[in-house]
Amino acid sequence: MPRSGDLAQRRATLEDEWSRVIPGLSSPGSLRRAGRVLSREVADSWARSLASVDPARTHAPESSDGAAHHRWNGSPLRGPVDGLADELRSVADDAGFVTAVTDASGTILWTCGGRTMRRRAERVNFAPGGRWDEEAMGTNALSLALRTGRPSTVFSAEHLVTALHGWVCYCAPIHGPDGRVLGVLDLSTTWDRSHPLAMATVRGLASAVEAGLRTGTSGAPLPADAPALRLTCLGAEDAVRAGARLRLRPRQLEILTLLALEPEGYAPERLRASLYGDRPVTASTLKAEISHLRRALGGTVATRRYALTAPVSCDAVDVLRALRSGDTGTALRLYRGPLLPRSQAPGIEEWRTCLEVAVREAVLTSDRPEHALRYGERAPYDTEVHRHALRLLDAGDARRAIATGRLASTA
Repeated sequence: MPRSGDLAQRRATLEDEWSRVIPGLSSPGSLRRAGRVLSREVADSWARSLASVDPARTHAPESSDGAAHHRWNGSPLRGPVDGLADELRSVADDAGFVTAVTDASGTILWTCGGRTMRRRAERVNFAPGGRWDEEAMGTNALSLALRTGRPSTVFSAEHLVTALHGWVCYCAPIHGPDGRVLGVLDLSTTWDRSHPLAMATVRGLASAVEAGLRTGTSGAPLPADAPALRLTCLGAEDAVRAGARLRLRPRQLEILTLLALEPEGYAPERLRASLYGDRPVTASTLKAEISHLRRALGGTVATRRYALTAPVSCDAVDVLRALRSGDTGTALRLYRGPLLPRSQAPGIEEWRTCLEVAVREAVLTSDRPEHALRYGERAPYDTEVHRHALRLLDAGDARRAIATGRLASTA
């Protein structure tokens, strides 16, 4: 992370460059001198911006129609952003950012952040309805991302407008399924909070919004008969989304399994305990794992209370559903082994035991011998199950030999 002294020195250098170059930027020589400190992209933007923007402007102009709320309601970005709203608010709150989403014109349609940062942002109309395209507000990260179609960072006095010299902004464009830029996602904060990971964060969040656009993800759950994801966690470890296998790390599979088994979700502290037990693992470590999982799933994990916001088809959940309905045969057919057999996470171990006990008890209370015989294949040393099978089988049933042989092998 940059030291505060380094950031202050960089800011001072940029302020000096701004004061020296801006007054004479109309000359080619000024642009060449600016290039020693500034990127060519920023220097060129300064030159373009001066045609329409006074560097002494105090705030962004309002959009001409004044209907940002209605435009947001009809925006294709709203559904995916709503699905990520908890994560966006968490990032803003934890790191002291203001988060914003614009449309393709550079008009802000949605923001979130802590009260103090939002109040500062509102002073320069970094708020719904504010215009942040280059023609309206000069050089800034939002306008550069819209113009280039690439992620952009603008720090302190790289901004043309002096009222923005106290800020650093990180932006990534949001592309629709057809490749068109639909808007940008922005993280902004004061220059002294500049962080090297902020750009990676905003790019990951923008990618999650784009994934939501491709899959139709929104804040509301999809119908129960249209699962977005298939999770196999009994005797195996596999997750498939839209026909493609997801490359998830073991910890991410554990998180996904726990969230599938408890759709009402987990408080952060409870999920951390379920994954790590008493190990001294920080909250930021858990947040990083959640962030990786969210990107893999296209953003369908809420954050304030960790929960899936899109349906998942899970074999363990199907087993529990069958047991609740008294369908022991279906439960046995689906129960192909212990839950995530390699996992040592306390929460997984607890659910593993719960499933094993529930299936076994269903077998022992069933009056159908085929249930005990089938379960006995996977539990060769369970004498009680083999005896139960023998009690249910008629004297002349040839299958008694199977149960008798299994029972004898346990002696």
